[in-house]
Amino acid sequence: MKMNVEHVEDGFTRIRLDGRMDLQGTQQIDQQFAFTTSTQPLRLAVDLSNVSFVASIGMRTLLTAARAQASRGGKMVLFGPTEMVRKVLMTAGVDTIVPIVDDWPSAKAGLQAG
Repeated sequence: MKMNVEHVEDGFTRIRLDGRMDLQGTQQIDQQFAFTTSTQPLRLAVDLSNVSFVASIGMRTLLTAARAQASRGGKMVLFGPTEMVRKVLMTAGVDTIVPIVDDWPSAKAGLQAG
């Protein structure tokens, strides 16, 4: 699993994830992801377009980050998941805690709304 953090225009932070969010993949990014997403309030969009699989540990990582942002006054959205990843996230109810949108413009709009 690879992770790339970008601080983009208007105070947005975009994290691009690439790989499988299974036990091994999540362990590869866990510390960097946790540090990036939990130390300060952000308008954070997580790009899942290159995530091919998400297991429960991956969902936990995403939900922990969303809760950390909410508790610090920040906001997080997920965007661009493949159909399979979207279905898994929605079946698990992740979308009831963190918004899941189709693309970067929708993610920015969702972050501005809050």
